[in-house]
Amino acid sequence: MHKREFADAAALREALRQALVALLAPVQQALQPAGRKPFVVLTVGINGVGKTTTIGKLARRWRDEGRSVLLAAGDTFRAAAVEQLKTWGERNQVPVISQGQDADAASVIFDALQAARSRGADVLVADTAGRLHTQGGLMDELGKIARVLKKLDPEAPHEVLMVIDGTTGQNAVSQVRQFRQIVGVTGLVVTKLDGTAKGGVVFALAREFGLPIRFVGLGETATDLRAFDAAAFVDGLLPPGHG
Repeated sequence: MHKREFADAAALREALRQALVALLAPVQQALQPAGRKPFVVLTVGINGVGKTTTIGKLARRWRDEGRSVLLAAGDTFRAAAVEQLKTWGERNQVPVISQGQDADAASVIFDALQAARSRGADVLVADTAGRLHTQGGLMDELGKIARVLKKLDPEAPHEVLMVIDGTTGQNAVSQVRQFRQIVGVTGLVVTKLDGTAKGGVVFALAREFGLPIRFVGLGETATDLRAFDAAAFVDGLLPPGHG
């Protein structure tokens, strides 16, 4: 491009905006839980990314769309996680299947899928422990959960949704790489994008993996989980245009 094409800052900004939107447009793919009943969503991610909160928001979103939803409290390492999921369930009138702390996560999620089938639920969303990507034994458990689900439904889970903290740097890339090897991540949720412009790691993830970005979390309330919109995301990162 010739320098004169960027004679003013507005033209430069718009060219940058278009380039960034083009990079993210292919990963703007909505998650529609359809085609299987129940549609099984296995939710994964390390501690502290907002995974359990995201599940609560998803339950609210899909319930509001008229779907019947069941939740599985598969994060059995933390009693607080089970209680947190139950609180979200009560708040949104969504049943939660749990067995308490230190139960076998694969067993909890297997029972939940059986319950979802017997109740005719449209969607089952399963929580899992916030396992660090360096903890091999815990990662192996994710593989076990996926295998157990396939005993009831050979195609389950139908979505492996990985939740990522939008403020995380390049470490998120290695997290996704390692989780993919264990459970074949099929979609991403990027949380904590409220406030100042954040989430530049989204570009690295899009370039490296091309995985669909299903949702972004913009705050704490149930309605703050939004379907990913590439153009809106880029506009949130760039300084306001003038002219």
